[in-house]
Order: sequence, then structure tokens, then C-alpha cells
Amino acid sequence: MTLPGNLRGAALMAGAALLFAYEALMIRWLSARGIPLSTQLLFRCLGQVVWVAPALLAAGPGVLRTAKPALHALRGVCSLLTWGLYYVSLTLLNLATATVLSFTNVMFTTLLAGPVLRERVGAARWAGTLVGLAGIAVMLRPWEGAGAETSLPGVAVALVAALTWCGITLSSRMLTRTEGTLTIIGWVGIITSLGILPLALWQWRPLGGVDLLGLGLLAVVTPGILWLTTEAFRAGEASAVAPFQYLRLPVLAGLGWLLYAEAPDGMAWAGAAVVLAGALLVSLAEARRR
Repeated sequence: MTLPGNLRGAALMAGAALLFAYEALMIRWLSARGIPLSTQLLFRCLGQVVWVAPALLAAGPGVLRTAKPALHALRGVCSLLTWGLYYVSLTLLNLATATVLSFTNVMFTTLLAGPVLRERVGAARWAGTLVGLAGIAVMLRPWEGAGAETSLPGVAVALVAALTWCGITLSSRMLTRTEGTLTIIGWVGIITSLGILPLALWQWRPLGGVDLLGLGLLAVVTPGILWLTTEAFRAGEASAVAPFQYLRLPVLAGLGWLLYAEAPDGMAWAGAAVVLAGALLVSLAEARRR
């Protein structure tokens, strides 16, 4: 039986959210085993190359021909910085807080979409952005001095990751005007793999069989996030599908409590709810614009 488009899209997006949660747990577990983040990131990048390798080989080397190498390089650098900083934030913050702060990328995208892409940013997207920024203030509680129990370095890392994440979004939008999807994905896989390789080799440590298995699963599974997200928007209406990407928050919050005894306090949850509301508002407005 074939599911209706919106229901199928929602299921696919929910699957992508669960893979996001799986990735966060793997980063925590691998880091606890002493595996450098650069090694984890290298395996993730190589996994993306492996995923698209059959299509690249079938299309031939001409598929990588481009008139915009600088823009591809910018997207690759933004991707490398985003995932590297996101991985760092998962080691400095509880899972719920790191996840909530990753949602702020849609707000940074709204702030930059006008001047960078010359997009018309409507009132709903601006409202969602302002609401989300207010939520961050509630989470940090500057009136309490040291940001309560939240690690300010961790928050800073997470917000920079969200900012570079919006660099991925904006550069992707610019590239899709003239470049094919396979060209974009091929280049980002190559650039990120080569970019992280020197640091990964410098920080390399011997890996046991369990380590290699965990890294292999990270490499094989995480590229599926992009595929599921793409197919979700292909199957259903963006406004019906987009909200399901935020499913990873309750999943990771629950797992953080169950596995690591992480329990954000009431003010942290209040701020998280405001950030989530802002992100949802921006996402829905963006979906309707499309």
C-alpha cells in the first residue's frame, strides 16, 4: 500500500530526525572511548563520498566540472566547520541544549537571506527569528551572571556551528541555480574529506575492532540524513513535512536523561520551547514561500 504524499514525507523526515539522534549518540559514545573528533569527522566525510561514488562513477568525471569552484569550496568549508563544531558542542553541552541550539541555523539564515540572496523576508520569518533569539536569552539567563548551569563555551561553539550551517544553506541555494545535485554533493564530499585529513592524521590513535565498527556505522548511516530529508520534501508538501525534523529534540532529551542523567532545569526547558517555537515558525514560513 502506498502512503499519501504528506504522510510518506512526514515518515521520511521523522526517519532523518532519528538518524540525527543516532549520530549525536554515536559522537558521545565514540568520544567517551577517546577517539578524536577529527577521526570521527573524517569517517563521516568519507562515508558521504562512498554514498555518492557509484553515481559519480556512472556519470563520469565530467559531472564535477564547474564554473563556480570558489562557491563549492565555501560550501565545503562551511560544511566541515559546521559538523566539526556541532560535534564539539555535543561534548560540552547536554544533548537537549546542543540540539536546541542547532535549530537556530534557520534564524541565522533568515537574517542573511535578504542581504546575501536578495530574498524578500516576510513578517512571519522575522517574527520567528526574534522569538528564537529571545529563547536563547532565556536559556542563557544573563541576569544570573554565569549562565546558570549552561556551559557558555559550549553555547558559543553551538551558535557558531549554527551560523556556519546557514552558510551551507545559503551557498547551496546559490549553487542550485546553475549546478546539479550530484555535482554539489560530489564536491562537498571531496572538499570535506581532504580538509579534515591532515588534522585526522596528526591526531590519529590506534583503533580497536569495536572502534572501527562504530566509526564504520557512523560513516555508513549518517549520509542517509541528507537522502531522507531530500526524499521527504520530494514526497510531501514542505509545510507538512518540515516540522518533523524537530522530532530529534524529544528523542535526544529522553535519551540524555535515560543514558546520562541529563535533566535541564525549568528555565532551560522554557527557553528551549521558545527557540523551538521560533524555529517552527521560520520553517513553516519558509515552506509556504517555496
